[in-house]
Amino acid sequence: MIAPSRALVWCGALLLLCGGRLGAQALLEPPFGLHWGDSPEKLLGWVGRHALDVTIMLPGDEPGLRIIKVQARKGPLPGSQASAVEGRFLSGRLYELTVHYFDREATADAMATRFEDLRKQLSVQHGMFAADRQQRTMEDKYVTKTVAFHREPVKGLLLLLALTEVEDLLRQSRDARFSIIYRNENFKNEMQKEFDGLQAP
Repeated sequence: MIAPSRALVWCGALLLLCGGRLGAQALLEPPFGLHWGDSPEKLLGWVGRHALDVTIMLPGDEPGLRIIKVQARKGPLPGSQASAVEGRFLSGRLYELTVHYFDREATADAMATRFEDLRKQLSVQHGMFAADRQQRTMEDKYVTKTVAFHREPVKGLLLLLALTEVEDLLRQSRDARFSIIYRNENFKNEMQKEFDGLQAP
């Protein structure tokens, strides 16, 4: 039999361990009132309440995957500065949400400033981001530059930031946009195993 004092210590340690995991996962809950494992209907319900445009994709080479992209006809999404949101559902359950930011009226430099401001804000909430890559490519008088960062406070829970700038050398113009990706790789792997099990003969 465990002594009462030792039992309290074990319970406290268990609560700290579980609370830490749950707290970290809660920190990376997707925005717009969504949660990991939500059905597409929850996102579509929000779309219907705000009369937003929606595109649904069912990739033929990835059975079980449904991609829902939501965008306002004009301006940002309700209650947000984001321009569009894209949810990925496997077997009808949310495992990834991408929030897109673009503004045809803003300069590339202004968008880069917004990206840096958002990265600093998210760093305060989630910790410092690690730089992933800086890439520059050129094709047909277009120069594309990409800068990406990521944060993984708990293994399998990812927050990714990416800024892309496209420069038209012929017209001497530049355009920039950025995205935030919330991804629960652990949940996605669990759903994939369940889906593969259902598909097996």
